[in-house]
Amino acid sequence: MYRKMTIKIVGLVLFAALLHAVWNAILRSGEDPLWNVTVKSFATTISAGVCALFLPIPLQDCWGYLIVSSALQVGCSIFLAYAYKSGQLWQVYPVVRGSIPLLVTIGGILFMKQYPSMFSFLGVLLIVSGIASLIYGRGGSSTQSFLFAVVAGLFVASYVSIDSIGVRLAGNALSYAVWMFLIYGVMTPVVFIGLRRKPITNVLSSEAFKAMSGGVVSLTGYTAFTVALSLGPVGPISALRETSIVFSVIISWLFLSETPTIPRILSSVVVSIGAAFVALKL
Repeated sequence: MYRKMTIKIVGLVLFAALLHAVWNAILRSGEDPLWNVTVKSFATTISAGVCALFLPIPLQDCWGYLIVSSALQVGCSIFLAYAYKSGQLWQVYPVVRGSIPLLVTIGGILFMKQYPSMFSFLGVLLIVSGIASLIYGRGGSSTQSFLFAVVAGLFVASYVSIDSIGVRLAGNALSYAVWMFLIYGVMTPVVFIGLRRKPITNVLSSEAFKAMSGGVVSLTGYTAFTVALSLGPVGPISALRETSIVFSVIISWLFLSETPTIPRILSSVVVSIGAAFVALKL
């Protein structure tokens, strides 16, 4: 059945895009992004656990998708944390978001012989040119933060593709999102301890509370996006979500005291437009 965009879906996606940029800003502003990500997972686990009490358990057919999606989200969070160690929000975030449709397009060509339309190919060119201008030149991203951002984008592209299928098998979109965050919340601390070889301390600090607020923001934003996926067409929804790139530039300037130049702002807008072109698949 054909699914069309409605005002409700557009509102959900824009809300999700804004919140996604906000939690990335919280992550970037933390003293230790990896620790920040882990504390964030505590908040998502608690919030999701409360919500799960009032929602039906997802149907059996979606559980494989849920587990794989949760693991991929852990991988994304870890690489994103490392990217923000040496990169600013307005540098890293557009690379992460822009690399998603770019990597999906390349994967489609290499593994499935699916060649993009001229419209999508134009989007790819816009993404490449926009990301290149963010990497090179004065004030560009370091090679290390760029590589971490691209890998994080690969994880995002993978779990969004999986969620677009899993959420339709769950029987309830909210249940799917809530249980994904519950599983994510169990996995993330285990990975942190494996990387740091020590448990988290000072969980009552102001940094911890900020990180936990990021968890609530993340949970709310991705739940809104998941509900939108269950109601409307994946392509236009994914395209509209790329407005988060523009939101991230505005937030980095207003709240993080980062000073992106006009050319860098335009580069981020170009990446956003290119990502939308590819996602629409016209």
